[in-house]
Amino acid sequence: MTSLSFRTGEVRKLIKIGDTIILETKYSESGERYKSKVIDQTEHYIYIDYPKNMETDKTAFLLDGTQLKASFVANAGAVYLFDSEVAGKVKRNIPMIMLTYPGDEQLMKIQRRQYVRVETTVDAAVHSPNEYFPPLVCVTEDISAGGASLSTKSLIHLEPEMDVNLWLVLLMHGGEYHYLNLKSKVVRIINNDDSKRKISVQFSNINPNERQLLLRFCFDRQLALKKRGIEA
Repeated sequence: MTSLSFRTGEVRKLIKIGDTIILETKYSESGERYKSKVIDQTEHYIYIDYPKNMETDKTAFLLDGTQLKASFVANAGAVYLFDSEVAGKVKRNIPMIMLTYPGDEQLMKIQRRQYVRVETTVDAAVHSPNEYFPPLVCVTEDISAGGASLSTKSLIHLEPEMDVNLWLVLLMHGGEYHYLNLKSKVVRIINNDDSKRKISVQFSNINPNERQLLLRFCFDRQLALKKRGIEA
């Protein structure tokens, strides 16, 4: 049991007492997400009540040292993402879990209804729902939780507004692979002089777990790019 003194109201952060926080274990393939509330905070930590599984509504017991992806919505309406870790358990009026907080400057900001687009290469394939054309092998030029830009040198049989199935192979930070089959709509097609063809697609009918996985993937890639920029 961790011993500490609380300093409620002395620390100013983007995340506030009473805010809802969404958690996902960093290296889990299950895709389970947990929901909790911020009870208190100090300079480098936030304190939450015991989280509940968002699908089963059962209380989750996170072990000390568990690495997490965390997100919350600020008053301005933006979603913020950050890496965290279970630093201990605390018992005052109610049992609480102590999580590390990296500081406001380390948060990744995502505007609501506007997803961060990250330049990254991911293996992809475009399939026709009705087998109107053979599978089209592509790679992404950039990707977000709302859509992707694809590049291919193959001949294409696509038109704007066409419905397609997009297969993506996502390599996560922990080394695990995730294979997504996303219903998508072709937005535009650009034929470049170098024989490359660029296809923009928007994801449609995407479920919350798929959206969360894409957000996590983009967050990992953006964080890696940011670290490389700092090191350079």
